[in-house]
Amino acid sequence: MITGLKIDEAQKALYYQKGYWTHESLGDVWARQAKAFANDEYVADDQGTRFTYGEVEDKASRLATWLIEQGVQVGDVVSFQIPNWAEFTIVYVACLKVGAVMHPVAKNFNAADLRFVMNQVSSVAFFCPARFHGCDFEYTAIEVQKDVPTLKTIAIVEKHEKSTSGLPTLNQIIATHEPLTKYPQVDPDSVACLLSTSGTTGRPKAVMLTHNNIHFSEREFGRFLGLTKEDVAFMPSPLNHATGFFHGLLTPMILGGRAVVQQIYHADTAIHLMNEERCTWSMGATPFVYDILHHAEDTGEKPETLRLFCCGGAPVPGIMVDKAHQVGFLLCEVYGSTESCPHAAVPPEKCLEWNGAWSGIPIEGIEVRAVDANGNDVPTGQQGEEISRGPHQFVGYLNNPEKTAEALDDNGWFYSGDLCSMSTDGKIRINGRKKEIIIRGGENISANEIDADLMQMPGMGAHATIGMPDERLGERICTFYVPEDPTRPLTLDQVKEYMQAQGVAKRLWPERIEPIEELPTTPTGKIQRFKLADELKRRMEQD
Repeated sequence: MITGLKIDEAQKALYYQKGYWTHESLGDVWARQAKAFANDEYVADDQGTRFTYGEVEDKASRLATWLIEQGVQVGDVVSFQIPNWAEFTIVYVACLKVGAVMHPVAKNFNAADLRFVMNQVSSVAFFCPARFHGCDFEYTAIEVQKDVPTLKTIAIVEKHEKSTSGLPTLNQIIATHEPLTKYPQVDPDSVACLLSTSGTTGRPKAVMLTHNNIHFSEREFGRFLGLTKEDVAFMPSPLNHATGFFHGLLTPMILGGRAVVQQIYHADTAIHLMNEERCTWSMGATPFVYDILHHAEDTGEKPETLRLFCCGGAPVPGIMVDKAHQVGFLLCEVYGSTESCPHAAVPPEKCLEWNGAWSGIPIEGIEVRAVDANGNDVPTGQQGEEISRGPHQFVGYLNNPEKTAEALDDNGWFYSGDLCSMSTDGKIRINGRKKEIIIRGGENISANEIDADLMQMPGMGAHATIGMPDERLGERICTFYVPEDPTRPLTLDQVKEYMQAQGVAKRLWPERIEPIEELPTTPTGKIQRFKLADELKRRMEQD
């Protein structure tokens, strides 16, 4: 059983009093929805697999029987490395049924990554594909097991390729076990899920989220966006992250709705899938929607039924909001993190009016402040660090009290590391990470602002700006970009001429541009600027 959760008792009492937290675990919520909507489809993937609520209930109940046979107890951690397949739902629901802590891990994790994260969380069971996308997951799992002392069992999820090791498979387990009928009691304030931080800054930390954290977050998220049971979610973001798992699968479940997941994201196939499945809303980082908008512009193909695309991971430029509206859907900025997901968003009815000028307003029950280095509120309109508190908030990093204390204070405020300004009526504007600020000659310059200014430049594809070390000024401005035509890369003079023609202040002009084949990103599409900094250092040393 995981202990050491950091929950402020006064806030806890308040959340129960206001009904933000309930005495239901996520397993209780699932059981209620599975009974109410047994014959309705819950999930479909782009590989042709479909499950109703009743089918997931039956299969997960059989898997739950096997998990208990393997010695999995309430509070034990079950890790699963499963692509965006419908079978993911069977595994997560089985975990809820036995009171296990869900621990989805990235499908691109190699043996070293798996050893680290599974030892970090003391995994007792592990699920993975046989093979996927040219990788032998089964072999890797067997190699890793001997280095994870707590790992009791491995099961293989067969999709297109069969298991060759003799390990139990999901299909065999379901075929040979009866459904579990007696379920253990689970405390809704216990840890339900462990998620790894996104990896934009180094070794991931294990974020602890309780049943009540997640239930509140996804229930209020759906309500804020005006979603109903009739809405169909399209989810291309990996299911091991909050966006993919919580928003893509749990929000629809709480609504009794339907989810469609895409195995590997490509804009053209994404549009076709959304149209076939009549998807009405989606969420992902800016690169996902960037690709959809460019494909629509180039080919005329567009998502016909998509009404709303929620965009997180970086501030959304107004030009993208306009383009999305022209294509036929609303682009709403959503703000949060793995630890605090999500806690502010632009109301859909305000998308066009605010047009990228604001990142949103706090969702009901959540408090947001902008503070200085001493934790004091900064004046309205001035920039400070964004901090938040609410029923959605994580309860610490597993076995890492030092990092927990740095991020989460004793009164429940989470220090995000993001720069924020606020209006008198509570709107917030996220201006990027502290580390995304370029300090040039003592002046703070937002890398995101420069990226937005370059959004429409001919010849410039995906791009990201970082600080370049400089002896005199401390830092100068460097933009990495993917050329639209690799045979005709842009020159710095062309970039300066463009910025001048757009009326951009000279202090915001790039001082070096670097072509690159592909920007390094996390699986959810966040740009890994620390990798660009390493690449810039290497190129500067070569110079």
